[in-house]
Order: sequence, then C-alpha cells, then structure tokens
Amino acid sequence: MFDKPDVDERLLAAEVAAAWAVDVADLVFMPVGLDGQAWAYRVDTSDGERYFLKMRRGEFTQAAVLLPRFLRAQGVRQVVAPIDLPGGGACRGFGDYQLLLYPFHDGGSLWGRGLTDGQWVEYGEFLGRLHAVRPSADLAAVLPVETYRSSAGERLRILGEQAAASETLGAFWDRYGAALHRLSATVDGLASRVTQAQHVLCHADIHPGNLLADDDGPLHVVDWDAPILAPRERDLMFVYSQDFGEHPVNAHRAELFRRGYGPLEPDQTMLSYYRAERQLDDVAVFLGSILNPESSPESQANDLHWLTLIAKTVADPTYAP
Repeated sequence: MFDKPDVDERLLAAEVAAAWAVDVADLVFMPVGLDGQAWAYRVDTSDGERYFLKMRRGEFTQAAVLLPRFLRAQGVRQVVAPIDLPGGGACRGFGDYQLLLYPFHDGGSLWGRGLTDGQWVEYGEFLGRLHAVRPSADLAAVLPVETYRSSAGERLRILGEQAAASETLGAFWDRYGAALHRLSATVDGLASRVTQAQHVLCHADIHPGNLLADDDGPLHVVDWDAPILAPRERDLMFVYSQDFGEHPVNAHRAELFRRGYGPLEPDQTMLSYYRAERQLDDVAVFLGSILNPESSPESQANDLHWLTLIAKTVADPTYAP
C-alpha cells in the first residue's frame, strides 16, 4: 500500500520492542503490496539487525500463521515464516490491528530483474516440494479448499456502477467496462468447464514479486497470506502466464522450471480459469481502492496504472486467457 496506516508509529515501535524483545532504533514504512487491509514496515534495531513487520487490520488467518512454520519444520528452506514471540505464538495485537514479525531479506523481489537460470530451476524445485507436502490434520482443518466460485464478478458489477458515475473512473469505464464484463462472463464459463483434480498445498500468490533473492542467490518465498488446497495449476498459473513480472517465462525458462519441478503437463483449461479469475479479482481490488475516498492521489494513480494494463490486455481482440 502507498498510504500509511493511521497509527502512532512511536507506539507501534514500542509495541514491537516489547513484544519481540528487540531494541527498535527505527521503523521505516514500506509502500508494498496491494492488500488494502495490510501494511509493511522495516524494523531496524540498535545492534544492526533488520526485521520485516506486517500489520493487518483485523485477524491474520490461522493458515497464514501455521503453514509457513509447518513448512519450515518439513525442511522447505525457502519459506519465510513469522518469528515466534518469546512467550509463544506469533501474532501480537495492537489496537484494531495484528502484528507479525519476519526475518528481513535485503535482496529484494525478483519482479523487476527476473530470475537467473539457477533460480528458475529452484523455483521449480520449491513448487514441486510444496505440492508434495501433505498437511497435518490440524493444518488441513484451517486451510481453505478450492470451490471455483469467485466473488470477483459480483464485486465488479457493484463497483462498475460506481466507476461509471465517478469523475475519476468515468472515462476509463466508458472505454473498458464492456470488456471487463466480458471477462467476468469468461471466468464463469471456464469455471463450468474445469474438471476435478487432486488438491495440493498452494501458495496461491507465487509470482516473482513474492520471491526474494540476493543476486543469483537462493530464493526466499514470502506473503503466505492466502494459502489454499487446490489443483497445482493454482500456483503454476503464475509460472506460465505472461502477466507477472518483467521477465516472464519463455521456452528456455520453462525448461529450467521443469528441470526443478519434474515432469508436468498442466491442464490448460485450469490455467486459463486461474489466469482470468486473477485478472478479474485484481480489477475489482483496484476499482475498490481507487474509489476509496481515503486513498491518496499517489495511490489512486498507481492503482489506475495497473488497472489500465489489465483492461488493455482483456480488451485486445486477440485476448484468450
């Protein structure tokens, strides 16, 4: 998020220091992510350590907290898991918010610079390992299960009416509204055609922006906010779609990924469904953010940029998810 949360950062720093027994020297807001209910800070300590603080309005899901810790215990080393509180547990309350603290990795995300050949192989190894992990009974009980029933179409219908009457989005909606409604119909049509498939553990947002690395070093996988039990195409869509990152998959990179993942023939209808549903969901998220009267002009401009990119893609006569 581009906009800071409405909190006293001195009190927030004091809460972090007390909760995790660290000497906080500085708290630096990080304008990352698209979740309108979550914010991020870098925590600098007096002894030179750094941490990543995620703050969410409301509760973190149990799966978001339990799954990364479970995977680390299973030896999936790429997973970045929350740091336990000294007294046990991982979440700390702060007014209307919940806090999680993570290790900080300086290398940054791979959205802009892309993955090296070795990292494409590791990307495949990681997802192959993740999809092979069998969750414990306790974990399976709190993980969502794929239903192929998306709320994005209904959100688009409601927000589209607001966008059409909006000074900020009126011209945009005149140009792209019909194409976005066609996208919603496409999602419904694909959902009716998907076939039942084995469910595996999925990260559900495993694009290069959630892969961190130093240069050509090992991968660190972050943002475990929405894991789900679903067909493996739920994650593989991020690999095979051209929509994520500035250096998406090509034939060479796909072969490197397969070298790490193992033999695979993704279901093309399933990949198409997940691509179109993600586009539709992102459209609804961006519309809601832009129409939020509390959004800053900077935040609205950023959201409109990404919203327009999606709209241009789906409005292209050659578009096929």
